Amino acid sequence: MSETPTNTLQYRFDGPEDAPVLILGPSLGTTWHMWDRQISELIKQWRVFRYDLPGHGGAPAHPVGSVAELTARLLATLDRLGVQRFGYAGCAFGGAVGMELALRHPERLASLALIAASPRFGTADEFRQRGVIVRTNGLDPIARTSPERWFTAGFAAAQPAITEWAVQMVRTTDPGCYIAACEALAAFDVRAELGRIGVPTLVLVGSEDQVTGPAEARTLVAGIPDARLAVVPGASHLVPVEQPAAVTDLLVHHFSTAWQPAFDATTGQLTAITAPPVKPALAPPAPVAPVAEIAPPVMTSESADRADPYEVGLKIRREVLGDAHVDRVLSSADDFSGDFQEFVTRYAWGEIWDRPGLDRRARSCVTLTALVAGGHLEELASHTRAALRNGLTPAEIKEVLLQASVYCGVPAASSAFKVAQEVIREETTPQE
Repeated sequence: MSETPTNTLQYRFDGPEDAPVLILGPSLGTTWHMWDRQISELIKQWRVFRYDLPGHGGAPAHPVGSVAELTARLLATLDRLGVQRFGYAGCAFGGAVGMELALRHPERLASLALIAASPRFGTADEFRQRGVIVRTNGLDPIARTSPERWFTAGFAAAQPAITEWAVQMVRTTDPGCYIAACEALAAFDVRAELGRIGVPTLVLVGSEDQVTGPAEARTLVAGIPDARLAVVPGASHLVPVEQPAAVTDLLVHHFSTAWQPAFDATTGQLTAITAPPVKPALAPPAPVAPVAEIAPPVMTSESADRADPYEVGLKIRREVLGDAHVDRVLSSADDFSGDFQEFVTRYAWGEIWDRPGLDRRARSCVTLTALVAGGHLEELASHTRAALRNGLTPAEIKEVLLQASVYCGVPAASSAFKVAQEVIREETTPQE
């Protein structure tokens, strides 16, 4: 077990001290105990390192704002322990960390397994909506619906103790850290970079996974040059828990046979770990059509000193108002209104909303007040949603509208309360 400074992670080791290190990364809402049933076999060949996400499993509640930040904390933890090279298997959020390692720190990685993972997890709107629900209602609604996202119905019915354990794992997570992790996943998108992952990679997925299922797995296999696909029958999203024996066999086979040697100036190239073949056998590499477009990075015509305000503005506009709203507005633009939409994106969002003088919460407060004063109720609805995304609670939005009623007038505030009340009801009601 570990003591945990702010810039590192809570961790534990299992297995012989002189064995190669194999890291197991958790899914959002879980703890390192999701891997308990793999440990007894894995420690026969590896020193297994498991870590908890911030605020999960009793870990200190120091939120991370991005997958890259969590990866940096993991590497800082490993550096303190003197671990330089390792294999890595990660489930869902843990898989995002694995891709980040492979792309930004390939010299540290000997082999990679991505479980229930995706180069982009759903849409940014979905994760920001989840953050709004948690901020308003706490984690209980997410906890109660976790088993249906994580397990097949048959497994959940047959294993009530495991199902309740899953619920409690989520329920005891720090809400702020959970929301920050949702924001990190909302911003994660490495579809255009998969071709740069050079480490041998196993892509493992449950056949019944409705969160990041076989389609997402095939996207990874199509994009990563040295990747193999394994589909585990009868398993959903948390496949290491639902089908532990199959996952263990697949991990042992992969890390035994696809451990990329490292070059050492003294001893030369290290020899890969060997082990007898195990079942089930992995599917051989095969051409797979991608299900998501893997586009090259967007290039702008602006100087390298400052990003194009339009691109910056479009990014901020989507983050604040949501993809669905922005897509709807932009798709309805024509030759008459297109220039206006470009103007708004470039100057309102790319210049003003990007200024460092106020954070987004403060800008939402100012915007709501101005819209009440102007009686712009349609815009007020979209910016109430934006305020929730930017971290304002319903109680704080109420205070903004009460303050506006004093300076903008009771009739204007009365109309604003009706609009905001309906939006808040829609946005904060958990989806059963």
